[in-house]
Amino acid sequence: MATQIVMDHTGDRCHGFDPKDSEAVAKAEKRFKKLTGAGFIAAERTSAGEPRQVKSFNPNAEETLFFPRLVGG
Repeated sequence: MATQIVMDHTGDRCHGFDPKDSEAVAKAEKRFKKLTGAGFIAAERTSAGEPRQVKSFNPNAEETLFFPRLVGG
């Protein structure tokens, strides 16, 4: 089971999907594109446990974290 975790001002939401289910993968990819298009940063956890920013959808990533960009001012 793969998981997409979306962080925002309300906390976090987890969206799990089966990478072997083509319909679930399509929905997860659509979510990835929608969030990154809205300015969220996507990161995957590496095998060493470190986060790595990603620019494209990887259906085989165990965990993808989305967090909003920081706005200064």
